Order: sequence, then C-alpha cells, then structure tokens
Amino acid sequence: MKTLQKMVMGMGLAASVIGVSAANAGYDTHPKFEQFADELEKEYQVPREEARQWLSQSKKQQSVLDAISRPAEKTMEWDRYQDIFLTEKRIQQGKEFMVKYQDLLAGAQEKYGVPPHIISAIIGVETYYGQRQGNYRVLDSLATLAFDYPKRPIFWRELKAFFAVAETEGMDPATMKGSYAGAMGYGQFIPTSFLAYAVDGDGDGKRDLWGNPADAIYSVANYFNRHGWKSGEDVTQRVHVSGDQYEDAVNDSLKPKWTVAQLKAKGVTPTEAVEDDADASLVKLIGKNGAEFWLGEYNYYVITRYNHSRLYAMAVYQLSEALRS
Repeated sequence: MKTLQKMVMGMGLAASVIGVSAANAGYDTHPKFEQFADELEKEYQVPREEARQWLSQSKKQQSVLDAISRPAEKTMEWDRYQDIFLTEKRIQQGKEFMVKYQDLLAGAQEKYGVPPHIISAIIGVETYYGQRQGNYRVLDSLATLAFDYPKRPIFWRELKAFFAVAETEGMDPATMKGSYAGAMGYGQFIPTSFLAYAVDGDGDGKRDLWGNPADAIYSVANYFNRHGWKSGEDVTQRVHVSGDQYEDAVNDSLKPKWTVAQLKAKGVTPTEAVEDDADASLVKLIGKNGAEFWLGEYNYYVITRYNHSRLYAMAVYQLSEALRS
C-alpha cells in the first residue's frame, strides 16, 4: 500500500525546517488530535505520525468558517439563484464541453445510463466545466471545519476520508485544492463521495478528478447511477395548482412521497403526460414572475442527492435542457 509517510520523507519534513510558530500552529496540537488520529488509524489504517505530519502543516482559515455559515441556497430565492447558473456564457461553454468530450459522455451514458446533458450540467454548475475547482487547500478547509466547526460533525468524517483519498491515490494532501467545504475536482466530490463513487474512467489506474475529464465524467455518471437514476425518465415539469388542498404537499420532502394520482386529487394538474402511479413531489419556487409549481419526479430527487437543494436541482435541470437544445 502507498503511504503518506513516503511522501512526507520525500519532502524532507519541510514543515519542521520552516518551524511554524505557536501562533500559527497546525491542528496536530489541537486537544482533539489524539482522538482524530485514533479513529483515522482504526478506520483507514493511516498511521498516527502521518496524520501528525500533515496536520502540522494545516492552518485555520477564518474565511472558511465565514463561508460555511452563509450558503447561497439559504439566502436567496429562485428568481436570483437562476441568474448565477443560466447565463448565455455558461450555456455556450457547456455546449462546447459536450462537443469536446462527446465520446467520453457517450461512453459514460452507455455504462451508467445517465445522459450527456445531465452530466455536463452538473459539471457546469459545480465548476464551470472544470475551470473553477476551488483555490483552498483541502487540508486547511477540512481541518478548520473538523476541529473548529462543531455544528457540523460531518467534516470530522470528511477529514478522515480526505487522508484516505490521499493514501489510496498516492497524492500529497498539502497540494490538493478544492472548495471552502473540501469538495474536489470537476464534479466537486467531497472525500467520502470520492472514496465511494469516483472511478477510473480511462483505465490508467488512477482516479484523477482534478485533471482527467474521463475520470470526472465517469465518476459523476456513476454517482447518479448508484443513487438510482432512472434512464429514459423525465426530471420535472411545470404544473398548475387549484384550490388549497395541494398546500400540505408543497416542499414537504425532497424524496417523492406522493403518487402523481394523489397530487392530482389535491388540485395539481401536470402540463405533460406522466403515469399516475409515478412517485413525485410538489415543488414551489419563487421565480421572477412569482410562485412557480413543478412536479419533482424521481430523477429530480436523484439530483438533490448531489446537493440537497431544490434550487440546485432546478438549476441543473434547466441548464441541462439548454445544453440539450
């Protein structure tokens, strides 16, 4: 097995030479380090001293703590959110992306059943087709969130998984870049998702989601396939509502908990053909002309498995439709 220890030795323990001051000490001195190291070694067989060496190079990032407290999905409505992702430039570059990588996208669709315009839209929303993958050191981002943001214990788990990614892929954690929340590569996979869903798209023996479009495209398709994407089925459609019985179904769950027939009985009228026994949710968004109502079919729910936001799912869907057209 490749180990981080080999990379540490190769770097000559640069952090020791530099001599980080106490004021800028890394998270290896945090009171919870020993607990973290114990769990890391037990769960992923990454030796304690490797964790110590890497965390000694980590630095607390206040900008990360500031950013995590104000996610865009919770501070704006659809009328503003759509303007970020449904621009002519993003659509045009998405079409160019689909042409450039049409063979890879077709191969991913054949293997996983996810259409090219959906894969491309995810990558377009996440990183502008790989152009904006994030400039934070993932080591700093996840260490900051794991040790100094107890409101979200998920980041403790993600930091452990991040070390495991570096271990399994033979990468240097100190050079791996991503978002303020530790998401990485074209598709912005968090470390646990990387371990679970990233694949080697071109058979070169590596899973490089930062620089290899084949790995990135196939990994996004695999993620959707593993979360239940239904090939050939629709994502969503506009619906009309009447009366007031529909109100108890509005935005009540990301996962479809009604059948189309049940929603129809509540005053929901689809604008396109759909099976009465299909599972669905009723989505309400505030658009530029007021309230919009949408039928969230199962594939809409699958998109929210990538990001648990109705706004996000709608942005991906509408961008994908623009790319397909």
